[in-house]
Amino acid sequence: MPYARISLHRGKSPQYLRALADGIHQAMVECFAVPPADRFQLIHQHEPGEMIFDRDYAGGPRSDDFTLVAIQTGRPRSAEAKAALYARMAELLAASPGLAPADLMVVVGDGKMEDWSFSHGRQASQLSPEVLKP
Repeated sequence: MPYARISLHRGKSPQYLRALADGIHQAMVECFAVPPADRFQLIHQHEPGEMIFDRDYAGGPRSDDFTLVAIQTGRPRSAEAKAALYARMAELLAASPGLAPADLMVVVGDGKMEDWSFSHGRQASQLSPEVLKP
């Protein structure tokens, strides 16, 4: 049930965007045990000047291909799972669509089921386990 907001500069092809989203999801499936069909992603493409970032802070050098992935979870993941996610995502995205690891920034926000409503105005923490199965 995690969802990912993917922010990057406008101008990439639909194929690039799909490969980016697929790689991010694959890393979440492998490292966060997210069911493959449980996929919620939003891609935000920004005009020049709408993404302000330090090109060298704690890594880099970052190029105009800089991509920020913000993941919100429904339950906390261990530090080890997060480290595995960051490494695997960088590996997958370098392979396809060819994103340089220096251009990838990932932020994971841990949440609780009570922070979610999937539909119908119902709080996820009050749903039966059967409803939450993929």
